Amino acid sequence: MPLVQIKGIASYLNTVQKQDLIKRITDAVIAVEGEGARPVTWVIVEDVPSGTWGVGGQPITTEAFKQLVAQSS
Repeated sequence: MPLVQIKGIASYLNTVQKQDLIKRITDAVIAVEGEGARPVTWVIVEDVPSGTWGVGGQPITTEAFKQLVAQSS
């Protein structure tokens, strides 16, 4: 059974976005594994508390991460 674990900063994605991510990741697995794997493909989205995630050796908050993403857009 395929298991995909995704960790992200808490409060960055809302529930609808997480559900969309689960669907799209499942579809990507199925594109490789075949449709028969859909019923046994697990996707887990875990929230990491703000400030306990590090980027470049520095802890990062949800707000700081949002700013980084906005700057990259």
